[in-house]
Amino acid sequence: MDFDLAPPIGVGPLRIGMTRQSANTALDSLRDLSAVSEFDRPGQHVFRPSGLMISIHCTRDMLEAVELGRPSTQTDRVTFRDLDVFAIPACELVQRMSEYTSIEADPDDPASFIASDLLLSFWRPFAADDEPEEEQGYFFNSVLLARPGYCDTPAQAAERLQQSL
Repeated sequence: MDFDLAPPIGVGPLRIGMTRQSANTALDSLRDLSAVSEFDRPGQHVFRPSGLMISIHCTRDMLEAVELGRPSTQTDRVTFRDLDVFAIPACELVQRMSEYTSIEADPDDPASFIASDLLLSFWRPFAADDEPEEEQGYFFNSVLLARPGYCDTPAQAAERLQQSL
């Protein structure tokens, strides 16, 4: 199954801003009933047979972010504008993403990258750009799609609030 990242709207049936109850229902719809994982947690995350993890983050009864973890097989794909975010080496993905938007290393974790205009964040535990055998660093391990302001610092949140007044 393909999961197309559509910031700031969402991914698949998961829509940023939907109620927690609707998000739980949408998350449940992504579970493969023929192979339910013992690690699934209703209202939190599901693991598909491919190993793809889909996690929801709700606050104040609203879906604020969706995180997808790298599958172990290509049965499920996570894409952004036809880029398979978990099959393309991290270094190449960053370069190709920069054709669409600004994407920068996370100041707190330089192995990870943030495309703040798109509200997408790509994570890996460490950089191993030259070692394809080291999948944990050569590829991204997760991608987060969030609502505007999700990653704001307190100063950025105050500025966003001022702009909305």
